[in-house]
Amino acid sequence: MPFSIVATQLPEVLVLEPQTFSDQRGLFFESFNQRDFETAIGMKKDFVQDNHSYSVQGVVRGLHYQIEHPQGKLVRVVSGEVFDVAVDIRKSSPNFGKWVGVILSAENKRQMWIPEGYAHGFMVISDSAEFIYKTTDYWYSKHERSIVWNDPAIGIDWPENLLGRPPLLSPKDATAKLLSEAEVFP
Repeated sequence: MPFSIVATQLPEVLVLEPQTFSDQRGLFFESFNQRDFETAIGMKKDFVQDNHSYSVQGVVRGLHYQIEHPQGKLVRVVSGEVFDVAVDIRKSSPNFGKWVGVILSAENKRQMWIPEGYAHGFMVISDSAEFIYKTTDYWYSKHERSIVWNDPAIGIDWPENLLGRPPLLSPKDATAKLLSEAEVFP
């Protein structure tokens, strides 16, 4: 397997750490292998879309999800560093409203698997970051939902170095709902 699997506090959310090969010429690693990924998560998944975002320090994107056509996401950072977060928003789950956060960076090359039924977001903690991710379903604007990044009921412990100033938010994220008001999964 080209990566090792690191469990998180939420059993379905996994961190994948790639095996890297480096020498005086540079570095190589296999960033994705369908067979090994499916073995790691224990199920078949097809990815249909790749997305790429660039953000400056202090940007918070999310917490996003699609209520219909839910998306599983395999996320990673190719430049910079982010604090990446997944929140279980499945009402029937014993982990409903719980979150996990992981530092993803170009340096650590970690990836995080966020399955369907979770809201996802991240905060850029480096000067800037480029964030890429694969999704298991297409983006549908009419089904996209947002939960406010600092909902006290969820209580995400965002990185302290940026909490002294307001985050940079999109208009959609600035008007996001609280978890208690949001449309969630059964």
